[in-house]
Amino acid sequence: MALLLGPYAEVVLHDAATDRVLAIWNPISGRVPGDPSLLGELDTIEPAGTDVYGPYEKSLADGRRLSCVSAVLRDPDGRSSAVLCVNLDRTPFEHAAAVLQSFAAPTAPPPPALFEQDWTENMRRIIGGFVRTSGRQLEKLSRPQRIAVLAELDSAGILDIRRSAPTVAAALKISRATLYSLLTELKTTRSQP
Repeated sequence: MALLLGPYAEVVLHDAATDRVLAIWNPISGRVPGDPSLLGELDTIEPAGTDVYGPYEKSLADGRRLSCVSAVLRDPDGRSSAVLCVNLDRTPFEHAAAVLQSFAAPTAPPPPALFEQDWTENMRRIIGGFVRTSGRQLEKLSRPQRIAVLAELDSAGILDIRRSAPTVAAALKISRATLYSLLTELKTTRSQP
């Protein structure tokens, strides 16, 4: 565990009989072997009860928060003989979460003055919105779904733009021949009563 989670996790083995730290790997709490464990009376824990506790929160003196799990280890007679504790420093995960949260912060729509002539931005917005709403990857859209997204693009006037077909086909990850086939089907569907 110390190798797997290090350097972010401290692994501590406590001696239940002496209430002392037996061994410590990746020490982040400042404790050393021989220090008092301060675990209390482990013999009061029933063998039938749970022997794994956590995750629970602890703090270091420098303010770092830890997520901890402790396991009571028992001898063949069921008496507690040791406690193994894993104390994970949450700091790097909290920093990573803060970075991710900042990227997920709400954004304002693009300024119209800059993008009103950029039909490709509107095309990507329509296709991206369709993909998010459908919950399917672009490559896995069914034929009817591809026709539906083309209907949205057509309603937005994107398919009326000269030489838009290659760009639309590339954005949908289909060939131009497939695009023209889907457009024919879309027009046929629209002309039916």
